[in-house]
Amino acid sequence: MRSFLKDNALSLFFLVLFLLALAGQSVAGNADYNERQVAEGGAALSWAEYVTSSDFAVDVAENWQSEYLQFLLFIMATVWWVQRGSPESKEPGKEGTESDSDQQVGRHSEPDSPAWAKTTGLRLKLYSNSLGMTMGLIFLLSWLTQSLAGRAAYNAEQLARLQDPLSWWEYVGSADFWNRTLQNWQSEFLAVLSMVVLSVYLRQRGSPESKPVGAAHKATGVEG
Repeated sequence: MRSFLKDNALSLFFLVLFLLALAGQSVAGNADYNERQVAEGGAALSWAEYVTSSDFAVDVAENWQSEYLQFLLFIMATVWWVQRGSPESKEPGKEGTESDSDQQVGRHSEPDSPAWAKTTGLRLKLYSNSLGMTMGLIFLLSWLTQSLAGRAAYNAEQLARLQDPLSWWEYVGSADFWNRTLQNWQSEFLAVLSMVVLSVYLRQRGSPESKPVGAAHKATGVEG
């Protein structure tokens, strides 16, 4: 158990933070929702009712889809584009999917390479793009969840105002949907931009997300 905790400390650390943040969001969101409901003459919801409501689902999903879009775009963009001096980038001249030898696939695989990396054809193609495809699938599912939950929450407000509800297509084209979506996207894109550029000139000793403290600013693809 001690070895497991040490070997997986990074993922466990962020898993615990995620669960704590999600729990905190559910409590704070429930309190905020009930305050608005009471102020408008509506009925308050219990915590269990709130976390199974469309209001909570849309708040969670809109953040998830933006995060996975960020990683999807970063993964795919770094295949073809470089940023000289950034540890988040490949070295200039190595743009593209690289050779089988560089990627250690097929006949160039190592004894401890994943089984599908040792194959050829469709299995190798799928495994070679499995990270991007998985991130893309999670993004699409989160985006779909956001649109469905957002529509339900929006229509509940419409009906409370004695206004007509929207179809799914109408909601996906509405200002409410795109306001929720774009306010998250812009923050994710800014965060990635900041990491790529600031890591050229600034350092964090011991972190693989940073270059070694003494590395030249122009050193690219070097991890500390």
